[in-house]
Amino acid sequence: MTAGEIAWLIGAGAFAVVAIVLCIVLFKLGRTLDAVTSAVQKAERNSDPLFTGANTTITHVNTQLERVDGITANAQAVTGNVSALTSVFTATLGGPLVKAAALSYGIGKAIKARRRAKGEIEGKHARRKRGAR
Repeated sequence: MTAGEIAWLIGAGAFAVVAIVLCIVLFKLGRTLDAVTSAVQKAERNSDPLFTGANTTITHVNTQLERVDGITANAQAVTGNVSALTSVFTATLGGPLVKAAALSYGIGKAIKARRRAKGEIEGKHARRKRGAR
């Protein structure tokens, strides 16, 4: 055998080894891609119910927000009505009620002062009577 033939044999063997290694790598890569494809398909199948549930939840939340908007609008209307009623009450009855309260307070003080004065006068008479004895 000549040196050229030996070189050809070594080159062919190396090529065969490289080809076998590449076949093994490609086979494993194919199995990995199959697993990835299967995982993506499962995720796609499982995501449809998830998105449907999320859509339903968002629909319910929007319904509740519309109700809250209605409640807020009603509360605002009630607040405006109470404010207007308070203004009307203050304008029509507020002044006279304050005057009536002041009058009753003044009358009460006057009655107390009169009773005190009457008690002092009776006390003086009683002392005089005791002193005369």
